[in-house]
Amino acid sequence: MEELPPTSPSAPLDRRAELSEFLRSRRARLLPGDVGLPDFGRHRRVPGLRREELAQLAGVSVAYYTRLEQGNGRNVSAEVLDAIARALRLTDAEHAHLMHLAKGKQHKKRTSARPQQVRPALGQLLEAMDGVPAYISGRRSDILAWNGMAAAVFGDWSELPVAERNWARLVFLRPEYRDLFVEWEQKAIDIVCLLRMDAGCFPDDTRLSALVGELSVKSEEFRRLWATHDVKEKSHGLKHLHHPLVGELSLSYESFRMPDDPDQSLVTYHAEPGSASAQALRLLASWGTDATRVAAP
Repeated sequence: MEELPPTSPSAPLDRRAELSEFLRSRRARLLPGDVGLPDFGRHRRVPGLRREELAQLAGVSVAYYTRLEQGNGRNVSAEVLDAIARALRLTDAEHAHLMHLAKGKQHKKRTSARPQQVRPALGQLLEAMDGVPAYISGRRSDILAWNGMAAAVFGDWSELPVAERNWARLVFLRPEYRDLFVEWEQKAIDIVCLLRMDAGCFPDDTRLSALVGELSVKSEEFRRLWATHDVKEKSHGLKHLHHPLVGELSLSYESFRMPDDPDQSLVTYHAEPGSASAQALRLLASWGTDATRVAAP
């Protein structure tokens, strides 16, 4: 498989700043009543819980929590992070993100520099999934491999430069993908949440920081969503598409992490048997990779 060409140097993401901003953003979304604390109606200069209230909930000193929120998580224990995660009502994905930011491992730096390669057997599996749009995604939302049905539904990515085969670039910078996804805002949120997870796992990934920097300059929507510090794992669900050739599609998707490379995921789409979407997929299968190209005019 092709690997992305070298990018211009970019400063890695500042993990201390990421930790500080993440904790602040999670604290800001909670009110005393949300966590069982009395609210005496006192004026709050900033939204959400105060530091002393969160420290009380987590069972740590205010000074200790303040140091952590300032980005100093080097010596914090996993038990304390667990307590803070419970106090902040973090999801499993947010909890994992907090652990990565506070207790990042050195081996992550080496892993992020490793070329992303799809095993030949996985490529063969993609092609064998006849009638099922499927692709392999990797770090930074890179699209690493796909089958003909994925090209028929989403566009023939082989026509793009390798560096452009990236979901974040497609969703935020290409108008045709804004038209393709009926719920474009949700797709954009999902992509940013995944990039945030990658930022926690690989803060030294200069390609990721370069991507974030470029999108922040070129897309106001990306800047807004990136500032929320929301995170979410790949999962499953329903996507509504407006395909230029066959019209409306309602497709269920499933995401499977590769056991030997958890940075890669196999994503598949399927339609409910007997539905109009299933019939539309069969029509797209007959067109193959020409489907979106024929519809373009």
